[in-house]
Amino acid sequence: MKLVLVLLVSTAWTFTGAQYYYQGLMDYLENRLLAIEDRMQLWHDQSHRYHTELLDFKKLTVEAMEGIKNEHGLLFKDLEGAALRVDRVEREMDYVETQTSPRACANKADKVVEQGAWGLQESRGEEEEEDEDWEELHSRVSDCVEIISGIRSVKILKRVGSSKGMWTRDPRSSKVYIFNGTSGDVVYQFDSVRDFSRSPGVTSSRRLALPSDWIGPGSAVYNGYLYYIQQEADTDVQVVKYDMLSGSVTDVAMFPVESHAAVYGLNPETVADLAADDEGLWLLYATSDSEPNIYLAKMDPATLDIEQIWDTRCPRENAEAAFIVCGTVYVVYNTRLASRSRVQCIFDVNDMVISEEAPLLYFPRRYGSHASLKYNPEERQLYGWDDGYQIIYRLTMKRKLLV
Repeated sequence: MKLVLVLLVSTAWTFTGAQYYYQGLMDYLENRLLAIEDRMQLWHDQSHRYHTELLDFKKLTVEAMEGIKNEHGLLFKDLEGAALRVDRVEREMDYVETQTSPRACANKADKVVEQGAWGLQESRGEEEEEDEDWEELHSRVSDCVEIISGIRSVKILKRVGSSKGMWTRDPRSSKVYIFNGTSGDVVYQFDSVRDFSRSPGVTSSRRLALPSDWIGPGSAVYNGYLYYIQQEADTDVQVVKYDMLSGSVTDVAMFPVESHAAVYGLNPETVADLAADDEGLWLLYATSDSEPNIYLAKMDPATLDIEQIWDTRCPRENAEAAFIVCGTVYVVYNTRLASRSRVQCIFDVNDMVISEEAPLLYFPRRYGSHASLKYNPEERQLYGWDDGYQIIYRLTMKRKLLV
């Protein structure tokens, strides 16, 4: 009986302890659930506040973007107005430049010769005996009597190829030729300037595969023939005459030019520069890298023989390109940080250009630095390659004084 009583008391005590334990567990769980509910309510409140702030920020962003858009429109209009004013200033500067006294690349000895020539001209009608002296003094290589008076307009045709290259037109036809880059064995031919301007790149051109690589943007097209510079490793410079009709090389001439002597200081890829004008074929070159001046050679376009050589006295330093019009060399200069190109030195093979006659010419607004400039005597235009842009410059001419 006593044992049963002990068991009952023990069981009751166990049940009482379990009841207290489970009650404590339930209280703990209830408290945790209440804490989680409070935390969830806090998260909800914070999410609502963040959402509201995000909507306000979005509204402010939209308003700011609208303001920026309006300011951009106003700025664009201001830039357009500034561009018009810059164009007007450039036209006024061109006009002022044509009215100012230009400079020429002439030394004192040249001026003495020119003054003597003027004296002969004035006394030409007085004494018949001096006619022979006059003719001997002015025995001309070139019969052309015109000089550039201005570069009046520019037409940016398109942008094709790399930053350096050359394009030109045969004076005796309408065909246009594209030399992309500074070397290669392919020339792209178009039937006309219009076809080239309408073509997407060079896809619609005729590819002329040459038997050897041309070097530098110094080639020339003259009377259906392509004249280009070829140079292999450790060899002299070669002038190649290529018949584009038959697709064959008709002549090759060696020229004693050092391989590292670039004719223009700002375009080291141009080892020599061929040019064609009213009087035929010319070659601009430097005899060596230590020679400071640009040299000029008159070539026979049929045989590639050198007829005569001149020291132009035009420095190679900061020269970017040159072209020849009526036997007069116009050397174009710039800076290494590209600025406005200008004709800063000229040389006339007939000594007919005096210091008061030589033009001081600035090129119109442009994109960078000329890699090449090629003159077309039929159109009186320059074909320029300017930082990948193909540009046409129109020239105005006037007569030389001593004719």
